[in-house]
Amino acid sequence: MLFMRILLLIGLILISGTGKAQSYIFPLIKNYGGIYDITDAIEKPDPDLQYNIVIDLATGSEPADQVHFGLNNIARMINLHYMGGVPKENLNIIVAVHNEATYSLLDNDSYRARYKKDNPNLALYDELCNAGVKFFVCGQSLISRKVDPKKIHPQVGIATSMLTVFTTYQLKGYAALKF
Repeated sequence: MLFMRILLLIGLILISGTGKAQSYIFPLIKNYGGIYDITDAIEKPDPDLQYNIVIDLATGSEPADQVHFGLNNIARMINLHYMGGVPKENLNIIVAVHNEATYSLLDNDSYRARYKKDNPNLALYDELCNAGVKFFVCGQSLISRKVDPKKIHPQVGIATSMLTVFTTYQLKGYAALKF
């Protein structure tokens, strides 16, 4: 009997905990980079700082019909800072795209020819660019992967290399992240 009461108590505790489950919110980048509002956080972004961040985006995303993990993580980072009170104008984000991530930039026809799927990343690239994120694709990756520069997202600039983008912005004081 005591065992049954203990099981019942544990069950009630578990059930009551699920009532506090949160849903993702999307404060700035809509439909991407979902986050949770942590109301009791004591460490938060400083809304008075300029957040200068350079991101190395290199990995591929499989399966091909899903949004690139690194791009979604960029959206999460932006949403977290924005939710923390950082104005959009204080988020200066540069992304150096290279290696397998180069394919995430392909226009829909080129992506479909390569993967037999529509490019799920295009709307997210639009959202991020509209939020002020600047993307540069490595020119070395374009050539080595035989990607026609005319077939990539129109708001993405071409750089000499990812290495030069990354080192230049680090020397300008940008914090470096890798996704």
